[in-house]
Amino acid sequence: MKVAIGGPLKVAFRPWVEGLENIPDEGAAILASNHLSFSDSFFLPAVLDRKVTFIAKAEYFTTPGVKGKLTAAFFKGAGQLPVDRSGARGAGEAAIKAGIDVLERGELFGIYPEGTRSPDGRLYRGKPGGLARVALASGAPVIPVAMIDTEKIQPPGKVMPKLMRPGIRIGKPLDFSRYSGMEHDRFVLRAVTDEVMYEIMKLSGQEYVDIYATAAKRRIADAAKADKEVEKAVEKAAKAALAEAEKEQTSP
Repeated sequence: MKVAIGGPLKVAFRPWVEGLENIPDEGAAILASNHLSFSDSFFLPAVLDRKVTFIAKAEYFTTPGVKGKLTAAFFKGAGQLPVDRSGARGAGEAAIKAGIDVLERGELFGIYPEGTRSPDGRLYRGKPGGLARVALASGAPVIPVAMIDTEKIQPPGKVMPKLMRPGIRIGKPLDFSRYSGMEHDRFVLRAVTDEVMYEIMKLSGQEYVDIYATAAKRRIADAAKADKEVEKAVEKAAKAALAEAEKEQTSP
C-alpha cells in the first residue's frame, strides 16, 4: 500500500514534513493528530517508513459482495483496524483494546483525539476516553502530530482533489508515565488529553475551541436546518402575498 498509494501521493502532492526525527525507529508509540480530512490517514503513513495502524468502523470490512471485499482489502492495506461499534459502550472500549493490542506488538498506533473531522478547520476539544486511556494503560509515549492544509485538497462537495502541498509537523514525544495506573481517574484523563491537544495546537497554529467537534457539527446542522425553515417560511409568505395581490387585481 505504501508503494501503490503512498508513492503516488508523495509524487503528486509533495507533502512537506517537519520533526520526522521524533518518530522512533522501533518500539511502540501513539501518534495523536488533529483531523482535517479523510486523507489524513493516508498522508501521514505515506511519509513514514514504519506502518501506522488506525481504527475504522467494522462495516468497512464486513460489507458483502465484490465491492465490499475490495473496500475491506483497501482499508486493511492502508493499516486500518476494524472496530465493532455494537454493545453497551460501543466503539470506545473496542478502540481502546485495539490500540493497546497494536502497542503491545511494538507498533505505531494512530488516533484522532477530537474523535471526528473538524467541521471548519479549527481545533476542537479532545475526547479523554480513548487517547489518554490507551496511553496510560500501555505506557507508550504520545507523539503530537499536526496535519496542515489537508482540508483544502478536497473540500466537501468537490470531486477532484486540488494539487497542493499539505504539511505535517511532528512534535517531541510526551511521557505520561507519572500517571501510570491512573487510567480510570477522569481528572487525570482530562489533564493528559488537554496537554496533548495543547501541543497539537502549537504545532498546527489552529484556533482552539473548547467544545467537542461532534457538538459543533450538531450546531452547524441545526443552524442549516433553521436557515432552510426560514427560507421556506419566507417563500411561502411571498407566494401567499402574490396570490392575494393577483386576487385583488382580478376582483370587480
